[in-house]
Amino acid sequence: MQRTPHHRSRSRRGLAAAVAAGALTASLLGGNAASARPYPGPHESMATTLSLPSPPGGANVKVLVFHASASEESPTVDAGIAAIEKIGLTGPETGRFKTVASDDPAVFTNGKKLGKYNAVVFLTGGGDVLDPEQEAGLEAYMEAGGGFLGIHDAARTEPYSDWFTGLVGARPAAGSPTSVQRATVEIGDRQHPATKNLPLEWKRPDKWLNWKENPSGDVHTVARVREITYKPGASANGWDHPVSWCRDYDGGRSFYTAMGGTVDSFAEADFRDHLRGALDWTTRISQADCKATITSNYKAERVTQPNQPGQNDQIGEPHGLVTAPDGRVLYIGRGGADSSVPVVTDWADPDVGKGLGQIHVYDPKTKQVTLAGELTVFGNKGGGDELVKVEEGLLGIELDPDFEKNGWVYLHYTPHDKIDRDKQMAVRQVSRFTMDLATNKLDLSSEKVLLHWPVQIHSCCHAGGGLAWDSKGNLYIAAGDNNSSQFSDGYSGNNPEPNYKGVSFSDARRTAGNTNNLNGKILRIHPEDDGTYTLPEGNLFTGKEPDEGGGKTRGEIYVMGVRNPARISIDKSTDTLYAGWVGPDAGEPSTTWGPAKYDTFAAITKAGNHGWPYCMGNKQPYRDRNLPDPSKPLGWYDCDHPKNESPNNDGLVNLPPITSNTIWYSPQGGGVDYPRDENGIPSYKVEDQKELLPWLKGGGQATMNGPVYRYDAENTSAEKWPSYWDGKWFVGDFYDDTQPRHAVLTDPKTVGKGGLPTHAESLKEIIPVGADGIRNLMDWKFAPDGSLYVLDYGRGFFTSDSKSALWRVTYKGGAPTPAVKDLARKAAVQ
Repeated sequence: MQRTPHHRSRSRRGLAAAVAAGALTASLLGGNAASARPYPGPHESMATTLSLPSPPGGANVKVLVFHASASEESPTVDAGIAAIEKIGLTGPETGRFKTVASDDPAVFTNGKKLGKYNAVVFLTGGGDVLDPEQEAGLEAYMEAGGGFLGIHDAARTEPYSDWFTGLVGARPAAGSPTSVQRATVEIGDRQHPATKNLPLEWKRPDKWLNWKENPSGDVHTVARVREITYKPGASANGWDHPVSWCRDYDGGRSFYTAMGGTVDSFAEADFRDHLRGALDWTTRISQADCKATITSNYKAERVTQPNQPGQNDQIGEPHGLVTAPDGRVLYIGRGGADSSVPVVTDWADPDVGKGLGQIHVYDPKTKQVTLAGELTVFGNKGGGDELVKVEEGLLGIELDPDFEKNGWVYLHYTPHDKIDRDKQMAVRQVSRFTMDLATNKLDLSSEKVLLHWPVQIHSCCHAGGGLAWDSKGNLYIAAGDNNSSQFSDGYSGNNPEPNYKGVSFSDARRTAGNTNNLNGKILRIHPEDDGTYTLPEGNLFTGKEPDEGGGKTRGEIYVMGVRNPARISIDKSTDTLYAGWVGPDAGEPSTTWGPAKYDTFAAITKAGNHGWPYCMGNKQPYRDRNLPDPSKPLGWYDCDHPKNESPNNDGLVNLPPITSNTIWYSPQGGGVDYPRDENGIPSYKVEDQKELLPWLKGGGQATMNGPVYRYDAENTSAEKWPSYWDGKWFVGDFYDDTQPRHAVLTDPKTVGKGGLPTHAESLKEIIPVGADGIRNLMDWKFAPDGSLYVLDYGRGFFTSDSKSALWRVTYKGGAPTPAVKDLARKAAVQ
């Protein structure tokens, strides 16, 4: 390792002052008289005669560590140089390099010398260290295809330069904490060489910088620091606090890490691995994708037009979508009619609630929409309170795994001709239909009913409806509990008293908490070709349990204790089930009754009980209530040994233990938790709460579970989402504004066991919110070409309107960099 001494006098600050005063002569700059700005603007460059190869450096990889400082040299310099030198001398032969250290900025005006370096590391202490000509040389180096790595205080260097701000990505905010604090770093990029080998949750001490402006979306963030694990100070950035990022910049590659603020950092094996990966990319030893989360690289387009007046020719009341192997998109309308059609709410009228559940097909090859078919459903009673409106109708759609051969389409719906108006009961069913693959038309006479069960329709809501397949040909069916929570003040839906003609409509222990009832469940069956089904092994019950006298379980139940699982998805690479369901209506916790409304997402790896109406979140119990006076609280539910002691229960009393959920949020925040007493009961006091998932906020609250993206390297589409997103789970909320719309990472070791996500990042700029964006997220699925289709419900309720639409979100960022032809060592392609 060479270390070159600094022989230049420090005239930079005097030069900047002269420029600021407008006194610098035109001859010095080789052009017109300077303005008061001492540096070129972000799209300007100084004239320079610097000659550099493109790209700089070669197979004999060399790294320049530049460590000048406008004041005293940082105490981290020697440690940093030693660490980078060791990195270059160790590891696989193909990744090794030679290190040269210098604090002499003259190197940036010596093209012959500068052009030999594959990357430049700024281990600077901040301040003005380059004069305009030297900065122009650095800029020319990047334009030629050079690499840059900035470490910690490099973000304070060249403070007057807009171009250098772009190079490092962000500037530290005043009020950043100065003490060394131990914190957790979340690793969001599991593929970049700088982060792929690091722990998902990396706990380490450092000096943590806050940012004047958050760079997320303009740079590709590979790691964030979790602010709830340390004291970030008054200028804190919040849950999205980038700490390491990269981008392709001005023709070259730039990587910055805010870590490395202490001498001890450079002795850490993981931090050295982080620097090694950053140098692999910046030196052109390996490729990496530093474009994947830059929002300008995505394009969201509405692909359906508004309906013609009085028709639903393009779209019904949006309620779900599925993509076919050939790229066609089938999407359903629940049953709300065009606004010109009268809504019948009188139970004495035979047409009460009659609507049309519509199936449309969008063909991306022709960009045409076909109305494939309409089912007459119970699902059109308009708005009103929970004893008027209804959310039944056409609820879910899936395609057979052999759809390309047989054209089979599975629909989950509530047929109007099976309602009992006297008892106000209905039937939900899952049926198979055949679609003509040439005409995109459903043969409604081909219906085969696989499964059906009774549901009360006296009160609304929470019908559920999602469908999904696993890799073994098992069909999962999400059935909501369809009970009102208004008679329990928005807490546990466990009031046994309200009923209509003997059927309780406010006691979810009759439904979701009942082992002998299919409502409030996620069912799992194996459809057979003849239209029947068998039961796969591994469901929660066999249906033949001898417990408590027998005959008290249903073998179709895979998950019990869910409230309104409108959207479910299966990651077929792992067969993990992902689901989201809406909570009750209590706006705040109660020390008497339990937690506020929690909307819930769960990653589910095995059959289980997920709590409703006994426990929510991470096993936070509700209070029991029963006759003769349901207004009086009884004991707290035991989440590990729940009992269904409702007078409306015809299933088992002793229930399976409750599994903690992955994500929950209320108006108070995300992942709300409380201290617990000696019996494990949370305090439920707002002042005691902590937010385990601060990236989530409450508000309107209506979970919309999304897919797990799986990258297909064989897919030749230029618009597919990049591999960065592989394995990330998309979670969102129906409502706009502050609602979640995120991609999250889970830990394979804790997923399905109540483990919290290890990382989250917002998708609200990529899947745009707002009046002209995808404001009311109803469903989202990836297509075989790797693009994302999203349903926007529209701006009204129980109908479709001009904003109801199918959208497509595609990636425009291009391939990883550097190009294969520009790699320093061709054998190192990754």
